Amino acid sequence: MLISVPLVVEYEAVMTRAEHLTASRLSVKDVESLLDAVVSVAEPVRLAFLWRPQLKDPADDMVLETAVNGGADILATFNQKDFGRNAMKFGIRIARPGDVLAALEKQ
Repeated sequence: MLISVPLVVEYEAVMTRAEHLTASRLSVKDVESLLDAVVSVAEPVRLAFLWRPQLKDPADDMVLETAVNGGADILATFNQKDFGRNAMKFGIRIARPGDVLAALEKQ
């Protein structure tokens, strides 16, 4: 799993929105603990090259930049339509998270 500073900032901003806190039943402190746990096991990626804009959504561009700069083979996302061709330009395959998890469980 790859992570970059812009991604952590974006995840925190999204996860601490009132509607997401209500839906998840998490507190801001819970979200911070969860993100700390993710950061502790993820591989940090320094964004040496910025590839923006590639996608319609600037937040998606942050995900693609992290994948490209981190040398990812696969990008796990439910948003396959928006990433598809653009990720393939960089040799990154798009897959649904459940499919990636199933493949990992087989290994």
